[in-house]
Amino acid sequence: MERLTPNYKKIYTDLIMKKHPEKYKWCYSILQKEVLCIFDVIKLNQIVFTTENLEISLFNQKLRAYDKATILYILEYQKKNKYTNIALAHKFKLSRNSIARWEKMFDK
Repeated sequence: MERLTPNYKKIYTDLIMKKHPEKYKWCYSILQKEVLCIFDVIKLNQIVFTTENLEISLFNQKLRAYDKATILYILEYQKKNKYTNIALAHKFKLSRNSIARWEKMFDK
């Protein structure tokens, strides 16, 4: 059974054009991609909703889910930039435990 994913490209394009047209120029390069990965969606969300308060941001962080491609991108980013788990967790606003679990899952 194929898992359907939301059309984030359409969702964010519509949202930006209706609510925040002034931010389109910052999102343009991401929205031009054929398919958006979870990491792209997170970037778009940060650009569009820059004035979130801390409580909402922490709540939303708990609800994030990452696909395999995004996890591998984050782990590759860590390797390329020689980040520790703590530094990587801070950069991407992740849990150190999540990073350690991903490393075990994908045999870094």
